[in-house]
Amino acid sequence: MRPRFQILSLGLLAQILDEAFQLLIDPGVRVHNDEALGLLAEAGATVDRERQVARIPEALARQALEGAPREFTLYNLDGLPAVVYGGDHVQFDPGSAAISILDPATQQQRPPLTADLIRLVQLVETLPQIDAQSTAMVCADVVEEIGDLYRLYLALHFMRKPIITGAFRKDTWWSMKDMLAAVAGGEQALAERPIAVFDVCPSPPLLWSDLTCQNLIDCARAMIPAELVSMPLAGATAPVTLAGALVQHTAENLSGVTIGQLARPGSPIVWGGSPAIFDMRHGTTPMGDVGTWMIDCAYAEIGKSLGLPTHAYLGMSDAKIVDAQAGLESAGGTILAALAGVNMVSGAGMMDFESCQSLEKLVIDAEIIGMAKRLLAGIERRDDPIALPLMRQLGHRADYLAQEHTLRWFQQESYIPSAIVDRGSLDAWRAAGSPSTFERARQRVEDLLRTYQPPGLPQGLPAELRRIATAAARTFGMDELPALQPETAA
Repeated sequence: MRPRFQILSLGLLAQILDEAFQLLIDPGVRVHNDEALGLLAEAGATVDRERQVARIPEALARQALEGAPREFTLYNLDGLPAVVYGGDHVQFDPGSAAISILDPATQQQRPPLTADLIRLVQLVETLPQIDAQSTAMVCADVVEEIGDLYRLYLALHFMRKPIITGAFRKDTWWSMKDMLAAVAGGEQALAERPIAVFDVCPSPPLLWSDLTCQNLIDCARAMIPAELVSMPLAGATAPVTLAGALVQHTAENLSGVTIGQLARPGSPIVWGGSPAIFDMRHGTTPMGDVGTWMIDCAYAEIGKSLGLPTHAYLGMSDAKIVDAQAGLESAGGTILAALAGVNMVSGAGMMDFESCQSLEKLVIDAEIIGMAKRLLAGIERRDDPIALPLMRQLGHRADYLAQEHTLRWFQQESYIPSAIVDRGSLDAWRAAGSPSTFERARQRVEDLLRTYQPPGLPQGLPAELRRIATAAARTFGMDELPALQPETAA
């Protein structure tokens, strides 16, 4: 029996959906993209082009929901299925788009550079608990205009796992698509065996910018999965009540599903988001707040009720260093997301209100993820009868360590963490120099990076990736990209 977490009554879930459908009509959705307005108008929505508002009938939104795939698979760079979006599959990737990194030597935040993102991508490849890559940092050593495609360019040199990414511009999306197609073996191969998902983010309340709407349309037409990331801030850009924020999130995502399916029926799309409670004391958006966890798990429940794949940004902390707060908040979000059955949970390694990545926190979070996955596996009947023969054989002797039964099952029954989690004696800890969790994590990062094996890209592919990325960079006045490590430099 798989343990589950559900937070909405059937009546409340139905009312949230009903009110969200009503919002699509009144006040409608602002859509700052002419192509999307045209698609909506042609399909029967009432469109005010002057005000850029579309009023979407419930029947049109429900038709889009019926046509959206219930499940799809992401493939790794070896062409093997790696991640399944749909049902109760639960997978994890690092948090995305950090604008700073926690320096392991100083424990101070600084802008990330090319070498930092390369180390993170390599580290993710060595962590079995983490299922997918992400374009986790925005590198400060390239021009801002190519920050999105440069992250993907770097990751494609060092990864085998599929990747969660996103574009910051309409034009750079095409360069990113070209790089993915080059790696996948062409645009048709990319559509048939996708290796990436693109985040597309409506703006609260009830607005699609020209950029994100075009990214959504372009993904749909290329059959590249798009991940809707609605971000209502309860009390700031959305109603302060959790149920009210859910109504807004649902309406924004319904409009995204509708636009995506009008662009290309049957294109893969994910019911996701990154909502948060607004902290009235500090004017911040805490991702580690229990209210944030509740909104995320509840919207995943709504997405599942509609039969759609799901995603959430959970497992993060608002702490500024890797401390007890970081562990508390990351563990809570990770475990609840797993119990809610979220298909892809983004957030490992992330801290400081979704703005900073830490490799040390990432390896600690991997242990939390390992525990969460063990929790999902539940308690199984390994033998039948369960224990009677063994216990009658041993009687009152506490001698289970010596039994073949223990040897056979202890690894399946337990989650055995790495040395990051100290379960030795006090004397052993002192003999090792009394290392803190952060110090153990810092050593773990270096140990894992020494085990990294490069993917062995086909001849000519690094040069083609560099050609695509450099062409985009030159458009914005940057003639050369930073050099990569010798084995991948083109």
